[in-house]
Amino acid sequence: MRIATFNVNGIRAAQRRGFGDWLARTDPDVVALQEVRCPPEQVPTEAFEGYHFSYDAGSLAGRNGVAVLTRTEPEAVRTGFGSREFDHEGRYIEVDLPRLTVASVYIPKGGTPYEDEASLAKHERKLRFLDKFSRELTKSRRAAARAGREFVVMGDFNVAHTERDLKNWKTNKKSEGFLPVERDWFGSIVSPRTLTDVVRDLHPGTEGPYSWWSWRGQAFTNDAGWRIDYHLASRGLAERAVRGGTMRDDTYDARISDHAPVVVDYDFTHLPATGDPDE
Repeated sequence: MRIATFNVNGIRAAQRRGFGDWLARTDPDVVALQEVRCPPEQVPTEAFEGYHFSYDAGSLAGRNGVAVLTRTEPEAVRTGFGSREFDHEGRYIEVDLPRLTVASVYIPKGGTPYEDEASLAKHERKLRFLDKFSRELTKSRRAAARAGREFVVMGDFNVAHTERDLKNWKTNKKSEGFLPVERDWFGSIVSPRTLTDVVRDLHPGTEGPYSWWSWRGQAFTNDAGWRIDYHLASRGLAERAVRGGTMRDDTYDARISDHAPVVVDYDFTHLPATGDPDE
């Protein structure tokens, strides 16, 4: 089973830049999308031919929006995670498939406590999101296990976990996305008994593979990127990851988004019924 996550930075712009061709060429079974940024009635559904499209657009015009594309019609679709502050923003969706629950998340970029009051407010807001979201992850993972499903949450986490996940980490120690409190949070949601950072397990000890590069300057050309797009999977699924990483475009002009898709192939044959390791 081929599973992908892709922050498309606006599905209509991505479609003009070749998203449909990428989807046909890659032929994934499941795709988590972030920053779809499109009212439901204006989504270019021709780009998703052959897929069921589960979408939470949110209520912020031109912002956010998360979706899951699946070859198989989902058995259930859920949006949000019980947060009055965030659930209207189109930042979290999960779908149930046979033997698998798939979630797509778009975490706020945030700010820093070092600049001004506006940046501090963004920083504190992101921390509130992370706190609520970590509880949702535990809840969703355990619910999937009780139902005999594995669990994978994918998307733009807007956090580079370690120094290997950020090219210029020395100059970004006080930047949002690489703050100690954010990195500590990320470390708290991954463990052998909970969720596994699948691509890091497939590429241990290496730099990257990065998934985001600024549109500006020579960041893409010099591969000065951040690894902020992840597959976090329950143990039973993570152990069946065969290959995967970032599908980085060959040239700047070929880019569909400022993010690259992260694609992993899982051996889903004879997947046993899961159990909750925490219970």
